[in-house]
Amino acid sequence: MKQKVIVIGAGITGISCAEELRRSGAEVTLIDRVPAGDPSQTSFGNAGILAREGVMPIANPSMLKMIPQIMFSPNSPVYLKWSYLIKFAPWALGFVMNGTRPKARPIINALNELLYDTVERHTQLAKGTKADRYITSGDLTFLYRHKRQFTSDRFANQTREDLGITWTELSRTNLLERDPHISNLYKFGIAYNNHGWITNPSAYVAALALHFQKNGGSIHAGEVVKLGQGTVMLKDGQKLTANSIVLATGAWSKGLASALGHNVPLQAERGYHLSLKSSSIMPPNTYLIMDKRFGLTPMDGFLRCAGQSEYAPLDMPPNQKAINNLRQFLYRLYPNIEHEGETTWQGTRPTLPDSLPMIGRSPKDASIVFAFGSQHLGLTMGPKIGQIVRDIVLDKPSNIKIDAYSPSRFD
Repeated sequence: MKQKVIVIGAGITGISCAEELRRSGAEVTLIDRVPAGDPSQTSFGNAGILAREGVMPIANPSMLKMIPQIMFSPNSPVYLKWSYLIKFAPWALGFVMNGTRPKARPIINALNELLYDTVERHTQLAKGTKADRYITSGDLTFLYRHKRQFTSDRFANQTREDLGITWTELSRTNLLERDPHISNLYKFGIAYNNHGWITNPSAYVAALALHFQKNGGSIHAGEVVKLGQGTVMLKDGQKLTANSIVLATGAWSKGLASALGHNVPLQAERGYHLSLKSSSIMPPNTYLIMDKRFGLTPMDGFLRCAGQSEYAPLDMPPNQKAINNLRQFLYRLYPNIEHEGETTWQGTRPTLPDSLPMIGRSPKDASIVFAFGSQHLGLTMGPKIGQIVRDIVLDKPSNIKIDAYSPSRFD
C-alpha cells in the first residue's frame, strides 16, 4: 500500500522533498498558498548560487570580530530594526555563542554534509525535467580589495582546505583577463572550483513543480493553520490526512512547529535583490564581493545582485536603504554598467542560532517531519534535504547522520 504524504511548502526544499517521495512511490500532495516560483517565496529571489564552499556558519570566529563594524557602519550589509532589539536579543545571544571555535567546528561538519555534492544533487533532481536547462556549472569567485583580506581569515581558509574545497588565486591581472570590467577597487580574487548556479531560480522551482504534477503528484492551493496526528487543517476549513506530513515552509514554519510544543528559535532574516534586465556587463561566473557581502549572478537575460541581512519582523515593509545599498555596491564594482530596466525584491531567510536546518521526525508527533531552517543556503542544500526526508518518511536506511539537525535540539 502506498505511503500517503503531505508536503507543506512549495519552495525548493518542499519541491525537493515532494519529488523525491513521488519518485520513490509515495502518494504525495504538495500544499502552498501560492504557486511554486511565486515572488512571495524566498526561492524566487535568491542569488542562485550553489555554494559548495558555504560551510562556515553565519556566526563564526571570523565574523564575531567584525560585529561592531557590521552593526554600526552606515553602509553595513546587516541591518537591525532597533525597536526590535529586545525581542531579538535572546536569539542574538545564542547566535553569537555558536560562533566560537569549539561550537563552530561540529556545525561546519554538519553543513558540509549537506553541501559537498550540491551540483550533483541538483543535476540528479532536475534530470529529465525542463528544470535541467537552468543549471550551470562553473567557478564561484570571491572578490577582495586586497589579498590580505583573504589571507587574514586563516580559520575559514584552513577549514575549507581540510574539507577538500579547492581554489585558484587570482591576481588583479588574472581578474581582468576573466572580466575586464572590474573596477580598480578589487585587486585580488579566489576562484572556488566545482561550483554552479541556477540561471533563473523562480523558473527552476516552477519547472520542478510542473514535472512533479505531470507525473502523478498533487498540488493543492491553501494556507495551513494547524497540523498534527496525520491531519492538516486549512484556513478555508478543509481537512487533509496522510501517514506523514513534511513541514517545509521556511521562515513561516516557526508558528506551526511551536504549536506542537517545540521551542523553535527561528529568526526571520530578510534579504534583498536587484535584477538588471539586459545588462551591458555579465560576469563570467558567480561572484561574492567580500567587502560588501553581496552576490552577483549572470542569469537568463538579467544580472542579479543579491544580499543584505535585515533582522526585523516578518510583516515589516521592505527597507529601501537595502536596495539603494545594493545599487551603490554594484556600481562600485562595475562603474560603467548599463541596462534596460531593473526590478527589486525582498524575501525572508529562515535562520536558526546554530546556522543548521531542522530535519527529522517531531518527537512530539511522529506523523510530522521537519524540513526547514536552511538560512542563506536553502537552494544549495534543498535536494540533499529532499533525499534525507524521503529516507525518513519511508524508513529507509541512510548513511547520513542527522543528529545535528534534530528538531528537539533546542527543547
